[in-house]
Amino acid sequence: MTTRTTEPGPLGPAPARWLALCLASTAATGAGLLLPAALGRTLDLLLADAPATRWVLYCAALVLLLALLDAGETVLGGTVDARTTGWLRRRLNRQVLAVGPRAADRFGSGDLVARLVGNAAQAGTAPAARAALLAALAGPAGGFVALALIDPWLAAVLLAGAPVLALLLRAFSRDTRDCVARYQEVQGRIAGALSEAIGGHRSIQAAGTAQRETERILRPLPELSRAGRRMWRVQGRAAGQSAAVAPLLQLGVLAVAGFLLTRDRLTVGELLAASRYAVLATGVGVLVGQLASLARARAATGRLAEVLTEPSPAYGDRRLPPGPGRLELRGVIALRGGRAVLDGIDLVVPGGSTLAVVGRSGSGKSLLAAVAGRLADPDAGEVLLDGVPLRELSHDELRGAIGHAFERPALLGGTLEEEIGLGPVPRSPARVREAARKAHADEFVRRLPAGYATLCADAPRSGGESQRLGLARAFAHGGRLLVLDDALSSLDTVTEALITDSLMGEGTRLLIAHRPATAARADAVAWLDEGRIRAVGPHEKLWELSGYRAAFADGERP
Repeated sequence: MTTRTTEPGPLGPAPARWLALCLASTAATGAGLLLPAALGRTLDLLLADAPATRWVLYCAALVLLLALLDAGETVLGGTVDARTTGWLRRRLNRQVLAVGPRAADRFGSGDLVARLVGNAAQAGTAPAARAALLAALAGPAGGFVALALIDPWLAAVLLAGAPVLALLLRAFSRDTRDCVARYQEVQGRIAGALSEAIGGHRSIQAAGTAQRETERILRPLPELSRAGRRMWRVQGRAAGQSAAVAPLLQLGVLAVAGFLLTRDRLTVGELLAASRYAVLATGVGVLVGQLASLARARAATGRLAEVLTEPSPAYGDRRLPPGPGRLELRGVIALRGGRAVLDGIDLVVPGGSTLAVVGRSGSGKSLLAAVAGRLADPDAGEVLLDGVPLRELSHDELRGAIGHAFERPALLGGTLEEEIGLGPVPRSPARVREAARKAHADEFVRRLPAGYATLCADAPRSGGESQRLGLARAFAHGGRLLVLDDALSSLDTVTEALITDSLMGEGTRLLIAHRPATAARADAVAWLDEGRIRAVGPHEKLWELSGYRAAFADGERP
């Protein structure tokens, strides 16, 4: 298994821009530290009736520079946030698709969307927040040094209260991280419940339970509100405490500066500069805001890390030898929720044959189909194609050798021709039309105004027509093995019979069957019951077993 890191590093995916942002922030802090000294010097010259034009121009230049640097920080901060957010979303999207269905099983589709959209945007602010925090720390440090240069006693007054401010910031950072993580976790639960309701909106409407579902989705709102209020209380308490301590320190610095002024150890201009440096040195409010932003970004990063560290399938570098597509499952065990859904499966599908898998609902048929095509890995055992374990095949070799069709095919928004030809290698228009004819989809596609150039969103179709498009995609894909996971369930019996007959004699086929007629057309049938293979043989022979007959919903002989 492979894992992925959450971030490209502390500098983000755009290190040059991040460094430029740090330089702009540092330069702005430096200019802000020079301005009080320049103002103080200008004031002393004016009070002494000395020429001060040059120093007035210095002050004006510093003000202009601060305005330009602030604009630069805004632009650079926005672009760093956008690039980091985009990078995280791409990384998360690739990871979710690489992990496959297990990601949705663990986190829920709604929570994954919340992490992809909201949490990625919050985590994307982390590099810029780090740069801003460095500048915010440089301000108090520079203010302290400037006070020490004016007079060491001024720095000593400030130093006396520094431990109190440090303790306040430490407690704020710890409490903020905890409550922000709780807030984001509750948001994810609400998003997951909403996603479930959207997916089942027809059932909700038919049952008349919209109000009940609304209440279910919004049930965590009080918890979200408590987490939000706690978050603001923590920030408000830190701001209030700092607002009480910082002015006292500033007054202490001003009192000592005033005393030194009366002793002619400071000038009026130095007193003005000391008052400004005292504000900079006790700038806890700025630090509180920056720490809060960084805490939100770190909490969101932690939620992304849960997804990005989920193991994804590892691939080998082997290629398949020439062969007919013989599929073999050896001692396959697959666990879901701590239960063995597949329990010691031993099964061989000879190359070029069609095997139907039947069983009651919940017997593990779909999981068997997923394991056979390596859409999921077994927890124990091995799956081989023409004698090669699927784990040892390269990604392209594996996906080129095995095709899939599903009960509800995903038509992703392109044209019908693009969707049918979807695969590792684009298929030619001739191959697409041939596959559509084989799946009995060509006729209804040609009736559309734009034919194969029709966008999926503009193509009205029934469930059976969607399944035929999914089958056409599988046929266009080709390969040694075709896995049909309930891909014929929405077809009428005549169309199903025509498609099933067309499958015979063309490679190896693993078919999840729910109708006796479908099983009867296969070369052999595997009867799956409670995660185990009970019997394998021709449909006619197995039909003599009452348990086998009970596996079909209608219980009628074809």
